[in-house]
Amino acid sequence: MSNLWLVIQREYVTRVRRKSFILATLLTPIGMALFVVVANFVLGYENDDVQRIAVIDDADLFGGAIADESGLYFDFVDQSLASLREEEPGGTAYAGILVIPTIKNLRSRNYRAQLYSDETLSMDVQGKIRRRIQSALREYKIEALEIDQATLASLDTDVTVKVSSLSPTEDGSNEDRSMATTIGAGIGSVMGFLMYITIFAYGAMVMRSVMEEKTSRIVEVVVSSVRPFTLMLGKIIGVGMLGLTQVLVWLVTIPLLLFVVGLLFGIDGSNQPEMAGSPEMDPQELQGMVERVLAGLGDLNWWIIAPSFFIYFLGGYFIYASLFAAVGSSMGDDMGEGQTLTIPIMIPVILAFYIMMAAIQNPNSSLAVWSSIFPLFAPIVMPARLAFDPPLWQLGLSILSVFLFAGLMIWVASRIYRVGILNYGKKSSFKDMGKWITAKY
Repeated sequence: MSNLWLVIQREYVTRVRRKSFILATLLTPIGMALFVVVANFVLGYENDDVQRIAVIDDADLFGGAIADESGLYFDFVDQSLASLREEEPGGTAYAGILVIPTIKNLRSRNYRAQLYSDETLSMDVQGKIRRRIQSALREYKIEALEIDQATLASLDTDVTVKVSSLSPTEDGSNEDRSMATTIGAGIGSVMGFLMYITIFAYGAMVMRSVMEEKTSRIVEVVVSSVRPFTLMLGKIIGVGMLGLTQVLVWLVTIPLLLFVVGLLFGIDGSNQPEMAGSPEMDPQELQGMVERVLAGLGDLNWWIIAPSFFIYFLGGYFIYASLFAAVGSSMGDDMGEGQTLTIPIMIPVILAFYIMMAAIQNPNSSLAVWSSIFPLFAPIVMPARLAFDPPLWQLGLSILSVFLFAGLMIWVASRIYRVGILNYGKKSSFKDMGKWITAKY
């Protein structure tokens, strides 16, 4: 046990002092803050490309006026297309000429306007012109067909399905479950994605750590005083603690930097541009939604979600980190030739990620249930189901399978590791690794 602690301490202290680790830990929050600033600038950027469009409105669709907007201006001309072209043989003073033909059939669902231009008009400009024509054509048809606006507006109905618990609560009311489903989907996707990123990032870090010591021949000195199993387990725990340190630093610095950036640059949700067609939300409606979200968060069983997520984090990390350690010990000096060995490790992680997205949509489907019990998928799939209150027997069976499988993988990886770290000058294969598992040394 003392040797294990020494290996953990050495692995952690050596790596936490590296410039690469310090830079990555500090620059990542700064990079995220810069991204927010740049994204806010891009989203709020106003078009400085001024374009004027001549409008020949043969249908009198707009009544002689179209509201201008940033960088796009409309001029109605009382001329034909041919005469407008003849005024300037080399081209017109306009970026384009919009011809709106006479409307022959008010009940037709197809209408074609013509836009002439020698310039390459952007998709944004074309979209704005098309939406203006659609909106004006709708108003024109409503007036021409003598359709009552109030009657027409009543056809659009917002439908809300409120989901309530079948059993009443202590005060006699039924618990609102509508928001719980949405919140559960959001929390599940975040948890599953964090597991996905963690397994890849820190599992690969374990593999690189093993490779570095093997290629530098340091491991030959270390194994003379420490058992290979102890060395491998110490590396896995040490890198895990390193990753946990990095995450804790980010949890503190990223929100702090984002808050400072928001104060310095005046970034908040209110000055973001609205999406086209997005309805304005009444302040009281917004307050009610916030209250429902907070109530939904309070209804979640955090006493099960939080500890279970931590348990799956440990189990998933030990499963895949031990496999990455085994692969790292089997690689030679050329990292490229050993990439094929990592494919069998990456495939279950990628499959689990896609199953997780399906499980968020249908958390109680057969695919979601059995994948959350299968140990290679469970560390990613089950955290996505935790917010949907899976049965306790499924949760218990899943945790048991994950830790039993983690123990098996650590034992298998240690058998490969004890031989692989001292195997030089030969490209290892899966067949070789299979022999190392059962070999007696």
